[in-house]
Amino acid sequence: MAGLEGMEQPRPCGDTAAVHRGLPEVDRGGGALPDALHLAALELVGDPTVSEVRLPSRPESAGTARRLTQSVLLEQWALSPQLAEHAVLLVSELVGNAVRHTGARRFGLRMLRRRGWIRIEVRDPSRGLPCLMPVQEMDTSGRGLFLVDKLSDRWGVDLLPRGKTTWFEMRVTDR
Repeated sequence: MAGLEGMEQPRPCGDTAAVHRGLPEVDRGGGALPDALHLAALELVGDPTVSEVRLPSRPESAGTARRLTQSVLLEQWALSPQLAEHAVLLVSELVGNAVRHTGARRFGLRMLRRRGWIRIEVRDPSRGLPCLMPVQEMDTSGRGLFLVDKLSDRWGVDLLPRGKTTWFEMRVTDR
C-alpha cells in the first residue's frame, strides 16, 4: 500500500466485525462472557429489555444480537444456560431471516419478560411473511423456522402498518 510501508497493519483476531465496531468478542469456549463484556455490549448498542435496539441489516449483526441475548438471559434475568443457548440460536435464526430475506437497512430487537415467560422479537420493514417449510435430513438451509417451532413454546408474526414483528416465546421458571 503506497505510503504505508513499514507501518504495522492491524491483525484480525476473533470476531473482527465486532472488534471493528467496538463490540465485545464472542466467547468461543462455550462459557458465559465476563460481566464487563456483557455490560459493554449493552452500553454500546442499547438494552433490548428497555426499548427496541436497532441494528444494521448485515450478517455480522447476528453476532451482536446473540451477545445481547446471552447477556440479558444469563446476566440480567439469571435464566438457565440451556434456555439461553436455545434462545441465542433462535435469535440468530430470526435475525438471519431479517437480514437475508427482507432487503431492509435495519431491523429491531426487543426482549420482554413476564411471569413464567420470555418473549424475543425481531422487527423489520418487510410485510413478507416467513414460511415454515418441511425439512429433510440432508437439507443444508431452510431449517430456521423449523428450529424456532421446535425449541420455542410458541412463535408467530404480527403484521404492522409498515413491516412485521417475528417473535418467539419460551416458558421460564421464575425463582
